[in-house]
Amino acid sequence: MGKYRLEAFSDGVIAIIITIMVLEMKIPHGASLTTLAPITPVFLSYILSFVYVGIYWNNHHHMLHACTRVNGRILWANLHFLFWLSLFPFVTGWMGENHFAAARGLSVRDCFYVPLAVGCASAIRGGSADVVGAGSQN
Repeated sequence: MGKYRLEAFSDGVIAIIITIMVLEMKIPHGASLTTLAPITPVFLSYILSFVYVGIYWNNHHHMLHACTRVNGRILWANLHFLFWLSLFPFVTGWMGENHFAAARGLSVRDCFYVPLAVGCASAIRGGSADVVGAGSQN
């Protein structure tokens, strides 16, 4: 299998993830800047998540650029990565709605955002090992 189908599928999933995140921001009713104040936490969590997703997309792009062929291990590693990435809209919305509030000493960021980032990082690291391994088998 060529890498272009995998790249197109992944780009589509990432585009949908970003779209879902931006749709979580509700449009305030009113024309003054003060009406934007209630959505500030949602907007800040969107910015943070957009940057993270952008970094992962960039790394994914460069990793696939090094890929010469796709095998089953790479497909599963890619799905593993996309699974973790697909949780970003949920965590982004939750962080924004709860204003990064702390519960029992741990914030939403500590409980979910950090493990989510670690899951994505481990998935892309494992995927890069599979890409290097597949390239050396030629």
